[in-house]
Amino acid sequence: MEQSIHLRRKGQINVVLKNSTPQPAVRDAPIGYPKAEGQDWLQSPEHAPYQRMQESLDALVGLEEIKGILKEIYAWLYLNEQRRQQGLLVKQQALHMVFKGNPGTGKTTVARIIARLFQDMKVLSKGHLIEAERADLVGEYIGHTAQKTRDLIKKAAGGILFIDEAYSLARGGEKDFGKEAIDTLVKGMEDRHADFVLILAGYPKEMDRFLSLNPGLPSRFPFHISFPNYSVVELVQIAEQMAADRQYAFDERLYPVIKNAFSQITEEEPPHFSNGRFIRNLLEHMIRAQAVRLLDERNYERDSLMTLKKQDAEIALKNVKFT
Repeated sequence: MEQSIHLRRKGQINVVLKNSTPQPAVRDAPIGYPKAEGQDWLQSPEHAPYQRMQESLDALVGLEEIKGILKEIYAWLYLNEQRRQQGLLVKQQALHMVFKGNPGTGKTTVARIIARLFQDMKVLSKGHLIEAERADLVGEYIGHTAQKTRDLIKKAAGGILFIDEAYSLARGGEKDFGKEAIDTLVKGMEDRHADFVLILAGYPKEMDRFLSLNPGLPSRFPFHISFPNYSVVELVQIAEQMAADRQYAFDERLYPVIKNAFSQITEEEPPHFSNGRFIRNLLEHMIRAQAVRLLDERNYERDSLMTLKKQDAEIALKNVKFT
């Protein structure tokens, strides 16, 4: 993957990730940063928050550049604390974020990891994650929306408020109560500058459009992070991981079937491709197809019960949806 960082407005970082060839085990240092000579510091007890974060990230397929970004955030917060302890000036900066990406690309999972990291580093007092959507913020009459949104912000205090499909707040036009929710969120960000993080998430194009219609909004979010669709290799790895978690394995003749299907998907780039969610649905279809096959064969041996075959994948691919 490639990472490019564009400075748009003062204090705002836009991070764009692009899939390319599979990456080696050792990741290059982020653009503009020298490669680390050693990682001995990771073993120190004072870096336990980073160690816990890294363990969670290691369980995720792909997202290599995002993992690097989180390391940079950790380093920045840690060094700020070192400066503070030595009497140096530390200017407090908001940690609000915008996540852009299709479903199933790890946005919610990464948000949970960030919440835990911020709690461990005492940036957030509770470190919990409140997931919300339009219906949780927008009311049915004048004044209802502001109250619902304030209540949600209060509930998320000390943690992260994660609003998925945030662009839907602006879909109803001038008379829609969604604008009232946006205004209340902005005020909440100002009133709770510390001990509160807001993450707005959604499809890339829709989020770009949403932010362009609210010119005062983008600069309030220092971190704009893009979550790319997974590559063919990564989709296969996710499928294997999900299958193993359910005590299933793939027959060797199954691999060409799913690799060919994944290649077509990545080439065509269907809008709103659901990535990990698609893999989960595909696997569930394969398991049901296997169940019918084994029932017809009257084959209930342990190895057979654990093995998904080529024909199971072929049947599943005819029925599963990309979104």
